[in-house]
Amino acid sequence: MIGFWATLSLNIPDFSRNAHRQRDQMLGQLLGLPATMALYSFIGVCVTSATTIIYGETIWDPVDVLIVAIVALCVATLASNIAANVVSPANDFAHLAPKRISFRVGGFITGVVGILMTPWKLIADPSGYIFLWLIAYSALLGPIGGIMIADYFVFRRRRLDVAGLYDPAGEYRYTHGFSVVALVALTVAVLPSLPGFLAAVKLIDPARVPPLLLDLYNCAWFVGFGLAFAVYLALRRLAPRA
Repeated sequence: MIGFWATLSLNIPDFSRNAHRQRDQMLGQLLGLPATMALYSFIGVCVTSATTIIYGETIWDPVDVLIVAIVALCVATLASNIAANVVSPANDFAHLAPKRISFRVGGFITGVVGILMTPWKLIADPSGYIFLWLIAYSALLGPIGGIMIADYFVFRRRRLDVAGLYDPAGEYRYTHGFSVVALVALTVAVLPSLPGFLAAVKLIDPARVPPLLLDLYNCAWFVGFGLAFAVYLALRRLAPRA
């Protein structure tokens, strides 16, 4: 679940920036996300447990439990999942060439790329979807989240130079547009999960990977987040500041 929500946790500013007050976005996320996800999880557990009693075996596939659920799943996916996840990449594409690519065009580009990625192949194998796709990209998104939170909440103490964000020669320019400290922290945080990932994709023999590294990979988001958080703050305090 951490891997599933890792993407939205990073691009939540795309939505919260429209809030008029800090309290609005805090209440919205507090009431809208944990409560609904807890309810959905509870219903899923209850329905799955009920199949054990009714059919004498545990049926995990909701399609086998109720075919009509497919309609609800399609509506939910189109109305919430796709709509939420298309905002961030659409903004990214639009920012690459603002004069030529609007947010709407960026959304269309995202849709085309999403189809070319053949996502149906990702979810065809539940094991591959969970242990390869979700954990693998959470190993990248966890460190990015750790860097962002460490920089904003700890290093800058929630103070941003708004004008500097739009100044090509401002403090956020870093080194030719790249933060060396952030890149080093990202690399260090990703490395512990790399052996487990290579074992998961069968590029190396899992038996040759120490169990500790396999456990670290299974907790990739937490490991990456914590390492990136600590390494970024340590390096930022050592690095000279313009």
